[in-house]
Amino acid sequence: MPQGWLCLILARMSALKKVGIAFVVLILVLAVAAWWLMRGDSAQYSVADVAGSEPVLAEPNPQTIPTVQVAKPVGWGENEVPTAAEGLVVNRFAEGLEHPRIIYTLPNGDVLVTLTNAPERPVAGGWLTNFVARILFSRAGAGVPSPNKLVLLRDEDGDGRAETQAVLRDDLSSPGGIAWTDGNLYVANHDAVLRFDYALGETTLGGQAEKIADLPGGGNHWMRNLILSPDNTKLYVTVGSASNIGESGMEVERGRAAIHEIDLVTGRSRQFAGGLRNPNGLAWNPWNGELWTTVNERDMLGSDLVPDYMTNVPVGAQYGWPWLYWGDIVDERVDAPMPNFLVEYTRRPEYALGPHVAALGIVFTQEGSMMGEAFGQGAFVAQHGSWNRKPPSGYDVVFVRFDERGNPTGKPVQVLESFLSGDGTTRGRPTWVAWDRTGALLVSDDTAGIIWRVTAPGSTPAAAPQRISGARLPAQRELRGDPSRAFEEPPADLQPGAF
Repeated sequence: MPQGWLCLILARMSALKKVGIAFVVLILVLAVAAWWLMRGDSAQYSVADVAGSEPVLAEPNPQTIPTVQVAKPVGWGENEVPTAAEGLVVNRFAEGLEHPRIIYTLPNGDVLVTLTNAPERPVAGGWLTNFVARILFSRAGAGVPSPNKLVLLRDEDGDGRAETQAVLRDDLSSPGGIAWTDGNLYVANHDAVLRFDYALGETTLGGQAEKIADLPGGGNHWMRNLILSPDNTKLYVTVGSASNIGESGMEVERGRAAIHEIDLVTGRSRQFAGGLRNPNGLAWNPWNGELWTTVNERDMLGSDLVPDYMTNVPVGAQYGWPWLYWGDIVDERVDAPMPNFLVEYTRRPEYALGPHVAALGIVFTQEGSMMGEAFGQGAFVAQHGSWNRKPPSGYDVVFVRFDERGNPTGKPVQVLESFLSGDGTTRGRPTWVAWDRTGALLVSDDTAGIIWRVTAPGSTPAAAPQRISGARLPAQRELRGDPSRAFEEPPADLQPGAF
């Protein structure tokens, strides 16, 4: 071969080698860049630090790409149960269920459960967000089609296990909340509240459903919950937001991020409270009669923000979403114009449960509950677990103690320890809580298809909660100076000893 040709070949081989090296370097640079972008934000504070009545609130760390750490559900071993707090024991009340979520105990002791998952719906944020969301939902065990069933569970022999599993309906649409009174059974689909005729003890539920109210359907937060008023004349319904912070515009959020009140006598409805990004659990505080809810707060401000919370919900209450969080802290990412005087009007939540714990079901201590003195007066909360925190949070059931005035105090205490396996997987995900007829705590575990039963053997049944009562304050007859400070410097007829 002529020397010129050989030199040309060697030159070309050298060029190809340089191109190959450059390509490898480019791939490495892109890989490092991808790792840097996807590494996420690690928490500076513990979950306990960001929980309670005075949580530590970190500086916001806005993210274009969210922190992602999803625990893949792997299920429980044949004889395996969650680890409970000292003095408590756990058994399987029911198993083999298809994605059980909300559980509700009827007056006769039968337990109803909705087998459900999200409807087919777009997720706010565009095609890329929807593509990523499908991957995350699948890994978290939430990618299965909704079974759309209402099932009755019955423990006929009182051994703490439901021998009867009867499907009452299989034609619902991503059903959630359940309520019953005087022969009327209410079920919340993702897009409507339905009423059925139902007599206690029946194991079938025929007939046509009556639509009580339409609801905004689907959205990022699709599950709807129900609770009846103490006098059974009104129904309260939770509706979560369609987005994280209104990124699809506020028009699609009409009627969402709110609790609605339906008058069952007149059929009229109104927004009862707003600014609640994703309200879930509902329960009446037995000590003061207030309605309480659990709320999942916004994402993509870092692993330490924003704490999910539980709070009382007075009529007309506003909690600030999407513009504000934890009272008066402005979320600078929100594009929509903030309504006038929202900062002044927004309430601060009563109690933080921790960042990204995904608080869902809540029940208060009731007469006859069998959880022992350590869990005597307070609230039990199921925490579904995070997908976007490092390290993960939630995946447990906690107890929050309430004081003699009916207010939360201290830090959350684990009733059931974390369901996480420690290797990037989880055995299950606690979803809802309810009392059974014996005073045991029932906990639904949606990805494992199990309802757990928790009790303190040999404990004394809890006494009936004592309702706080007292004389009403007299009406304020004189307004002086700054109205917000009226009770710091009260007029003479409101001074101590004047009444």
